[in-house]
Amino acid sequence: MPEQLDAAQFFEQLQPEDPVAHIDRAEIIGNGIKHLASWCLRLLIIAAAAFVIWHILSQVWRGGLPIVLAIIVCTVLWPPVAWLRKHGIPAGLAAMIAILGSFGGFGFLIWLIAPSVVNQSQTLYFQAFEGVQRLQLWLQGPPMNLDPSDLDDRIDTAAQWLQSKAGSIASEVFSGLGIASSVMVTMLVVLVLTFFFLKDGDKFLPWLRGMVGQRAGWHLTELLTRGWITLSGFIRAQALVSLVDAVFIGSGLIILGVPLALALAVLTFITGFIPIVGAFIAGTLSVTVALVSLGVTEAVITLIIVLLVQQLEGNILSPLLQSKAVNLHPVVVLISVTVGGSLFNIAGAFLAVPFAAMAAVLFRYLHDMTALRAGEKTAAQIRFATTAGSLSGMQNEAVAKRLLAARQAYIRNDEAAKQAEAEAQAAEDTANNSLEKLTTVSKVQHIGGLAFSTITRIGKAGIAAVKAFYRT
Repeated sequence: MPEQLDAAQFFEQLQPEDPVAHIDRAEIIGNGIKHLASWCLRLLIIAAAAFVIWHILSQVWRGGLPIVLAIIVCTVLWPPVAWLRKHGIPAGLAAMIAILGSFGGFGFLIWLIAPSVVNQSQTLYFQAFEGVQRLQLWLQGPPMNLDPSDLDDRIDTAAQWLQSKAGSIASEVFSGLGIASSVMVTMLVVLVLTFFFLKDGDKFLPWLRGMVGQRAGWHLTELLTRGWITLSGFIRAQALVSLVDAVFIGSGLIILGVPLALALAVLTFITGFIPIVGAFIAGTLSVTVALVSLGVTEAVITLIIVLLVQQLEGNILSPLLQSKAVNLHPVVVLISVTVGGSLFNIAGAFLAVPFAAMAAVLFRYLHDMTALRAGEKTAAQIRFATTAGSLSGMQNEAVAKRLLAARQAYIRNDEAAKQAEAEAQAAEDTANNSLEKLTTVSKVQHIGGLAFSTITRIGKAGIAAVKAFYRT
């Protein structure tokens, strides 16, 4: 039988717990849901803004591409232009010299590789034909042991598939010609924009500061300058990495006697500007040419050379050069290239990392400004790229000091109010105690007065009685 509880114990268990002993669980859950709803609303607003920006960019992508490409070209050509202008060459002439010099360099490169491409193309065709025959013989032998008739049937099936796709291939060729003409127009626009950017680009920031005002101008000047430094550093570092890849892989191809070795080296340099993916494409093409022209052994050696060079690049050269210029994690780079390539094809893959670097610059600048406002850093602890950025940093530091002083004053006032309240309570307690003491004294005095008056009356009565006794 369970122990019987008397009425007193039963009602004692029904008494509510002390509300000061702990915080109500419902209050904690309610506050958590309130904060979660607040953050969900903010994320929804950010997602809506990102969708609008994405929609606008998808509409103006074709028109904005020449501007972006011109800015990237300017990051490469600006150092020689700045050097020429420093030595007294007018801005327009310096820009023209830099552009013509770059065209001369590309022309020299084409002149250098064109004869080898023309001379070795026919040789490569015959070597490829022989390579296909060697591949057929290898497939017929161990370990594949394919039947020659079955292999011929598969080759005929592939040929019939190509014939059936001839119309679509022709249409793709004609559409490719249209794309090529569009590319030529885009390159012409990029050339014109590059000239004017190199000639008048240094006037943009003063004009921008005059348009948006002093404070916003300081922030924009610092932010755009950081972006320019990051973008130019990325392009130069990637160019150096691509050059090293092209030199080492091209040297290996020349030593092995692979046809079109110089052209493949140039292709390696160009595709090197697409991180991770470009090296894979160039390496695959080099191994394929070595396979169909020289055989399996040379293809394996080419593959080993490509892998060694890419390991040297990925583990030593790229981290050393790109860490200071971009400072992006390889996962971020890979995701950026994948998303950019899937959305905007080759141009998106090429521009993905620069855009990711610009986004990283923006977030780091916002982080620095937030740290200044929070008082976690001082302006002297942040490396600013411009004088305007230093002024903005000192301004934010001053704002942080004012906010901290206001917070401290609020805390002091709150503590003073609590202390005054405690002193008032103590004074009230003292007054109450004094009142109680006074009340007690008054009671004693009243009783004493009554006793005195009683004794006086008794004394008077006694004296009167004595006098009456003597009279009698």
